[in-house]
Amino acid sequence: MLIPAPRTGGASRRRLRSVPAQAGPAVPLELGNPLQLTQSMRARLLAAVRALVSDPALDGAGDPARLATVVLMAKAKVATNYRTTIAAKELGRWVGLKPSRIAHQVLPELRERGVLGSNATTSEAGRMTGLECWVIPMYRAQHGGDRRHGLALSRVELIVLLKLIEVLFAPGWVHKDGRVTPAGLLAERTGRGAATDRLGLLLMVLSSNAKGWLQLCSGSVDTERGRPAATVARLLGCSPAAGAKVLSRLQEQDVLSVDRRETASGLNARSRVRLMPVAKAHGIAVREVRDAANAVFTDLAGTASGDHAPTVEAVAPVVAGVQGAGKGLGGVSADRADAAHLHASHASVVPPGGSLSLSGGFSGEGRGAGSRRPERAGAGEDQAADGESTTAGSTSPVAEGGPLRGEKPKESSVDEGVGQHPAGAVAGSRPKAVGGGKAQQQRKVGLPADLRLQVALGPVTWLWERLSGWQQDQVEAAAKAELAQLAGLGVAPEGAPRLLADRLTDRLAETGGEALVEKPYGWLLRRGLPQRQACSHRKCDDGVRLDTGEDCENCGNVIHLRRARRARIGADVDRELPGLSDGERRRVLEERLREQAALEAEDLLWHREQARVQQARRDAARAAAAQRAEAERAAAAAADAVRRALPCEDCGQQRAAGLCERCDHRRQTEALTSEACLLAATWSADLADPGNVAAVVSGVRRAIGDSIAAAWQEFLEITDVAALEANPEAAQDAYAFATLQTAQQAVQEQQDTALAMLGRTEEAEAEARRAYKTEQGRHWFHHNPNGADAVAAATRAADTARERVAAYLLAARLEQLRELAPPMAWAVIA
Repeated sequence: MLIPAPRTGGASRRRLRSVPAQAGPAVPLELGNPLQLTQSMRARLLAAVRALVSDPALDGAGDPARLATVVLMAKAKVATNYRTTIAAKELGRWVGLKPSRIAHQVLPELRERGVLGSNATTSEAGRMTGLECWVIPMYRAQHGGDRRHGLALSRVELIVLLKLIEVLFAPGWVHKDGRVTPAGLLAERTGRGAATDRLGLLLMVLSSNAKGWLQLCSGSVDTERGRPAATVARLLGCSPAAGAKVLSRLQEQDVLSVDRRETASGLNARSRVRLMPVAKAHGIAVREVRDAANAVFTDLAGTASGDHAPTVEAVAPVVAGVQGAGKGLGGVSADRADAAHLHASHASVVPPGGSLSLSGGFSGEGRGAGSRRPERAGAGEDQAADGESTTAGSTSPVAEGGPLRGEKPKESSVDEGVGQHPAGAVAGSRPKAVGGGKAQQQRKVGLPADLRLQVALGPVTWLWERLSGWQQDQVEAAAKAELAQLAGLGVAPEGAPRLLADRLTDRLAETGGEALVEKPYGWLLRRGLPQRQACSHRKCDDGVRLDTGEDCENCGNVIHLRRARRARIGADVDRELPGLSDGERRRVLEERLREQAALEAEDLLWHREQARVQQARRDAARAAAAQRAEAERAAAAAADAVRRALPCEDCGQQRAAGLCERCDHRRQTEALTSEACLLAATWSADLADPGNVAAVVSGVRRAIGDSIAAAWQEFLEITDVAALEANPEAAQDAYAFATLQTAQQAVQEQQDTALAMLGRTEEAEAEARRAYKTEQGRHWFHHNPNGADAVAAATRAADTARERVAAYLLAARLEQLRELAPPMAWAVIA
């Protein structure tokens, strides 16, 4: 049996085209310029950064944490076993955040997620100088033995990544030998969103080509945001709206430009994003960059027919996926992957004779000298784009003796199972109307550009080539869904494509090979790609655990239980019905097994019914709780309305919620005045002598009254007295507020004074001396107890102890005064 060779679906002849003369001398590459990366180095670093930021341990983490891991990975040194020493302040300068946030949020989060390991480093004097950090996913990849792992970077690759990061957002510093590392492009971009912008710029630079053009994502995108925003969103794992904000901020920093031009047809041409630093590194000035971007879109509106294709660079997408959908013809944008101009220019002259040559299926072509009528509709469409009469590997269903124009064909011209294309659907042609006037999508010859999908769909390459364009999109979406499901089941993201490829290989072996697959589209979606659980375990696939690759233990348990049940029933049959023949015994055994299976099915249905009843009971309980909460909220709102309608208790003002603002200020002023009196008495009065305490309280009250009078006099000097006299209510409110402010200041001043005076007591001084000696006697100060570091640390410990004793004495004396307050008439304490 001969197996037909796979069809490529396109013309095999290549055209020779003239190459324009070079505009100027070639730009020499600068030695050591990290922005002039080779394609392989750029792809290697991009794979490493994306593998790290998409690690399952960082799922849900913020951009500061993800950027910190990238910086620590780049600064790792092979000589120190892929570790680096850094301080929180220095890491904050790299990330663009304050050291406090790095120390209290970013680093603890990375430790909790199991991404970062660290040890504190200390100086000879015992002071902490920084952290010795290592990125755990990278550490495991380097010691795992697989050099193909995305995070298994070599020494040279780590150096190149660090140099690239330094150019983009290094904080800048001066070396000990006098060398200067200048600040990066985004060094001044700090604060909120700085980490997102820095990480986005790094990913975009690694996703661009040698000319600085960012490789945009494929598929349909949200036309309100555009393809550049969708590309950034997929790189960072955020929404298109957030991606648009990142683009806008980076444009303000003059590190990239987004060009989008309108064509004569009214549609927007494709957006292009160019990274200015990469373009400048290759010798293109900023003005030349923008001129080159304008030249890309100049002739799109006036594009000629098929043999005059626009000279736009083909950029292979690095981020695959579909996000958003089209919004009808009125919302068509050229940002869609399959966007094309609605119509091309017609041929101006028809050659009178010669062979028939079509320019990719456009209208306006002549029939030649014969001027014959076609045998059927679309007869001329079976011609290839290069002028040769070719077919798509098989005769068209209506090639010979088919129905005439207007007649209904017996079969559809497109087999959904086999995925054949019309003969005219070759490379370079537009989609043709096939069956009902619906445009058929252009078929892709090779696998998708996404490397993960290339690995996953590698075993079924020939089946992929037999699919139509629409079917390829559906299979691509199904493969992405399976990869996402594998990642959700605990499979490492870098191992999911290989696992899916193994699954397809096993399914092909079960079928007997690709040649025996009659309908590749249905086989891929229903048999090849889906997971087949042999038991109830969610990670089981044909009896193999997806996360470990070993045999499923649950399947073994199920098989063991079934065999035990069969053995038990067989023993019962032998005991109850001895002497049966083999055939009769087998029949009785099968009947009892069916009865047992029916009983188990009935038991399963009963359990499911009980689960539904319990779920309904829980739903009813939640609904009742929600009703109670709503009733409580309504009751609270009604009580609040009643409270608001109450008059003031002091002055009788209506609808004052029980106490108006003026009276509330008066009560607070009286309470604060009493508190200030007690604070002054804690250090200046003899607590055992009530008369002395009363004298101190009286003096403080008098001083506060004088301060209130002075504050009110100052207020009258800067305000309109006539207006206050005309509105007595406003004057009283102003006076109450002024007294409250004065009382608050008096309390703060008395508290500071009390702490300072109590800190000079014998108790505080004794505790300070003990703390000083204890700190000075630490083992790390034994070599020099009277050194500057030891004295400074001991002084800080003594000050802390003194403040602690002062606060304790203040609290104790206030409690003692409050116990004496009820029999005394000199204070009102709230």
